[in-house]
Amino acid sequence: MAEAKNSSVVNKLVIAGLIVLGVAAFRYFNLGQYLTLEYIKASQERFQALYQQNRFLFISTYMGIYIAVTALSLPGAVIMTLAGGGLFGLVRGTLIVSFASTIGATLACLVSRFLLRTWVQSKFGDKLATINSGIEKEGAFYLFSLRLVPIFPFFVINLLMGLTRMRLFTFFWVSQIGMLAGTIVFVNAGKELAKINTLAGIMSPGVLISFIILGLFPITVKKILSLYQARIKHNDQQAS
Repeated sequence: MAEAKNSSVVNKLVIAGLIVLGVAAFRYFNLGQYLTLEYIKASQERFQALYQQNRFLFISTYMGIYIAVTALSLPGAVIMTLAGGGLFGLVRGTLIVSFASTIGATLACLVSRFLLRTWVQSKFGDKLATINSGIEKEGAFYLFSLRLVPIFPFFVINLLMGLTRMRLFTFFWVSQIGMLAGTIVFVNAGKELAKINTLAGIMSPGVLISFIILGLFPITVKKILSLYQARIKHNDQQAS
């Protein structure tokens, strides 16, 4: 038992060290400069040429970078999504970005769960009992709603869900579907990459309001159905 516990602690320290090392390298070598709108726009023709030379290798490299960025919660996912639209087009770009972003998000969730969930649950388990119960019963609806509304930080959702008891497979497929609408919007915008000067114009107030309404829809329907079922059950009990 003690050996298993020590092994778990060592594994956590190793993973935490690798994450810190990765983030530190990103900062030290200023790799963020390659995940800016200016750099992507200036390099679009060169990337297109590389893509035409070896499509499989280019797509694999792109997905690998995207997954690393999202798994480490680094800035640049939006720029990568726009680049996907500019390089691969709407259909192929949506497919590539959708899987890369979901895989990266799931890895971030897994790391958060492996490193922090045991400690959080042991310290705040009694306070989180209601949340855990809600996640087990309706977690997919809540996650789906959060994914549909782009005002909630992408990496925060990944990390917080890692602290819950939601199954990773559920997290994966709900995230895949929930993020699809936003992915299509940004990939489609990326098709006109040369004309984009700022990210602010992509998510206009009208688009944001539409996403918010869309995000609230599944939870609202769920609550209405629950109230309806409760009322039917109450009427049946009174009738009997």
